Amino acid sequence: MGRSEKGLVNRAFRCVTILCLAGAALWPCRMQAASDREAGTQKAWDMLDTAAASRKTGERADSIRVLGLLRNDVHARNLARHALEDPKPEVRVAAATALGQMRCTESIPWLRKLLSDKKLPVVMAAAHSLRDLKDDSSAYAIYFDVLTGARKSNDGLIAQQLETLHNPKELAKIGFSEGIGFVPFAGIGWEAYRTMHKKDPNPVRAVAARILAHDPDPATAAALVKATHDKNWIVRAAALEAIAEREDPSLQPKVEPGFADRNARVRYAAAAAVIRLSSVADAHKEKEQEADKSDAGHASGKSERTRKAGAAPRVRG
Repeated sequence: MGRSEKGLVNRAFRCVTILCLAGAALWPCRMQAASDREAGTQKAWDMLDTAAASRKTGERADSIRVLGLLRNDVHARNLARHALEDPKPEVRVAAATALGQMRCTESIPWLRKLLSDKKLPVVMAAAHSLRDLKDDSSAYAIYFDVLTGARKSNDGLIAQQLETLHNPKELAKIGFSEGIGFVPFAGIGWEAYRTMHKKDPNPVRAVAARILAHDPDPATAAALVKATHDKNWIVRAAALEAIAEREDPSLQPKVEPGFADRNARVRYAAAAAVIRLSSVADAHKEKEQEADKSDAGHASGKSERTRKAGAAPRVRG
């Protein structure tokens, strides 16, 4: 083997060695980070599970509503599914809304059953989610009945209930009640709230926070983190949900302080955000491990090919 061949072999060997040493050095840090994420995730689920089983209607509704942030999560889907049968309409509204936000097509048959619910807010929440899930025929049938006033319920004609659409305070009970939370029907709750509180800028700021969820600018991430400490709970909750939707795992430590927020809605939003960010981090970790294995494999293969090439017998002239 000539000097040039030996040099190639040595360089390839050093590359493999450096990769292995780097991986070994980072392993304790990765293990600690994974452990911290798991602890935060478990605490978050404990909080949501406890609230979902609470005797207080508001706690059940608020905890179920934030499950809409957790797509492709079996446990979240099961909690929402169970909540569809809750005796309180506020909880049923939250469950129907969450399933639509999850894009859970499996829930279409369950939501169709809610279209015969005795409470208009529940029917409208189910119809809205069905539309999100592309079950347009079911959803539009409800909207048509509401428009014409033909549909009836045990509470009287739907047409009579539709008087709430002209009464901001009553409309707020559908879109912005203590039990439901906020923005359940494509922003209709915010419009009602702004009508009631024209001098209060907080709803506008909260909506802005949600819209900024997908803005990639790092300055926006910093602004959202700052907003999680806002004096108004509406803004804090909106900022936490926006951070969850950004899916940036590095922000998880900034979210966990929300577990101790004085407002339950904010605590539940923080819990859902931590669970979502943790799952994203786990997915990133798996991709990194696959990439590391692939890089090591390529380096090892190159080293072996170089060694064989150097060991090949020379043809004498």
